[in-house]
Amino acid sequence: MPRRGGGHRFNPLEKFDQLKSDTFDYVDINDDGKIDIQDIIIHGLRVPGIRIDRNEFLEAELKQRFDESVVQKAIATTPAQAGITIEQLDPITDQVIQFERTCVSGIAAVLGAPGGFAMVATIPADIIQYYGYMLRAAQKLFYLYGFQQIDVSEEKQAMDSTTMNVLIICLGTMYGVAGAKNALLGVCNALAKGVEKQLIKAALTKGTIYPIVKKTAQWFGVKMTKSVFAGFFKKAIPVVGGVLGGGLTYLSFKPCCDRLKDTLKTSILADPQQTINKDTISIVE
Repeated sequence: MPRRGGGHRFNPLEKFDQLKSDTFDYVDINDDGKIDIQDIIIHGLRVPGIRIDRNEFLEAELKQRFDESVVQKAIATTPAQAGITIEQLDPITDQVIQFERTCVSGIAAVLGAPGGFAMVATIPADIIQYYGYMLRAAQKLFYLYGFQQIDVSEEKQAMDSTTMNVLIICLGTMYGVAGAKNALLGVCNALAKGVEKQLIKAALTKGTIYPIVKKTAQWFGVKMTKSVFAGFFKKAIPVVGGVLGGGLTYLSFKPCCDRLKDTLKTSILADPQQTINKDTISIVE
């Protein structure tokens, strides 16, 4: 029955559906009609302070413990080639993980506070912040264990496919996705051996590692969709406080970073004395 005075009757379900649609459109930054890990990586790297300058980071971390000559050689080559051992890197990486863990849990506690429809615009924010800080921690661990500067710049909504796929298997390693660890070790060992960039790119985009990239992306696709809309219902129908959200983030962040650390430190890029695991995926077919 029409309301007296005319006009459209407010329908909370319509509002709910519209907000849900807006949330999906916001997260789907690459406009492929689905929520996937590529969307989260692009969003995450846009968070201020997430991109790490390798040289600045290594200098800041290493100068507290090593002579200037060692620091400069580590920057010019790798920490391993500068004579810095895995044992010497352990306390540095643990400190990095703890710092990022504290940062992300504090943000999650603030963004996780319920607030009804007024807070729905921030639904993806806690997820994006979480993965953004995970990517920041990953970059730092990459540089300590031998990677050169990772090109995480992106033009509009695109990113170099090689970099994107490295970050996908990196996050897959952090979450224990099957095959991701051995794929990442394959990249590390190829870099240590000086395998040409074109061969590494081919392995990541259409060769031996690409099937693992696809499998990992599919795993995250399911997780991302569930996470975004679980967050949507949590914000639209507030039942959980921010303190709990922050606490759960604090607990989940460290194990993910530890998995990445434990993987990287067993590569010959980080430790030339290591032997190659027989399960490591080879870059060269």
